[in-house]
Amino acid sequence: MEEPGIERIRNFRLQAHHLDAWYGEADALAVAGACGMQNTPPGAWEAALRNRVPAFDAKDMERLLYKERSLVQAWSFRGAPVVFPAADAAAFLSALVPQGDEPWIYTKGIGLALDFLDMGFDEVLALLERVMPKLDGEVIVGKTALDQTLADWIEPLLPASKRGPWRAPSMYGSPDKQTVGGAAVSFLLRPCSFEGLVAFGERDGASPTFTSLRAWLGRPPEFDADAPKKLVRKFLHCYGPSTPDRLVSWLGCSGKQARRLWSAAADEMEPVTHEGKRAYVLAADKERLLSPEPLERELLLLSAHDPYLDQRDRTVLQADKALQRRIWRTVANPGAVVRRGEVVGTWTGKKKGGGLEVAASLWTDAVDARELRDLTEAHAAFRGQKLAGFEVSKEA
Repeated sequence: MEEPGIERIRNFRLQAHHLDAWYGEADALAVAGACGMQNTPPGAWEAALRNRVPAFDAKDMERLLYKERSLVQAWSFRGAPVVFPAADAAAFLSALVPQGDEPWIYTKGIGLALDFLDMGFDEVLALLERVMPKLDGEVIVGKTALDQTLADWIEPLLPASKRGPWRAPSMYGSPDKQTVGGAAVSFLLRPCSFEGLVAFGERDGASPTFTSLRAWLGRPPEFDADAPKKLVRKFLHCYGPSTPDRLVSWLGCSGKQARRLWSAAADEMEPVTHEGKRAYVLAADKERLLSPEPLERELLLLSAHDPYLDQRDRTVLQADKALQRRIWRTVANPGAVVRRGEVVGTWTGKKKGGGLEVAASLWTDAVDARELRDLTEAHAAFRGQKLAGFEVSKEA
């Protein structure tokens, strides 16, 4: 088996993530749909899209998401809010619905609520699915309000003996704001999202809003049997060479579900050697993987949670494990300075007065400080601010 090596893998993935060059407005949907764009913290997807399509400003993005609705935001892989093209809803939603005894993604924590209610997972989910169609005519402001509204809709369907426990204060940390029923609903919103029953609406100031996917699109969502294959294609195109175990990590799903999904596209894959082990690429991508092309952009200033930084084999991005811990933290990841596909530093931005102060920490002498400053100025301008300060430090 051929071994592409780190440099060729970086080159291949930069192109797959549309970070090898600047792309135009006509490419926006393809860019967003490559592997979806996580939107936590809020605004992360906008920074990611702007880093690929510089002609797009916030109003252009709002037009695609809120006016034309050719983009959708919904809970997707790892249970995170993700922005993706409406045409790709099957890959980012219905493909994640488990089969047989596969567990649902991001629902493990519901056990405390179910034990307190003495109810089963499928029992509560079935009740929630019964009331979800009411969202077709509703726009609910705020996640807490969504949880409680749906819990209130379910309550009349419960036996009288369950209604008191359902209304009891939550055991998950916000008993003054959330009931046990509301907590159960919160965990089950991910399954409902995968089933196309709920989506994010247009923001109301600082608050998200929610409605049904049907109401948002103005039509029933279109799902198809090829959804698993489409999802795996996207994963391998952006993160190949890879393995089913890394698909588990990227999706946040069980090994059993990942292996089933993987098998749907197995006939489109070819093996290569990566990190000394067998890994797979799409057969259609193998020639490009083994034939790197010149990069029009060598230096990138990526915001935290950019899709490119979501690679599960982190040694491709940075081989030093001590430096990896500076890039991927338990909370509050910094942004990344990327040169030719390698993360060579981190950066943080802090609002001060009417501007943005940026501090970058680099681990190499190969970065041109002036070019990096230009990138930070462009980022500040996109956020509607001036660059109020710029500091670069070199660390070993």
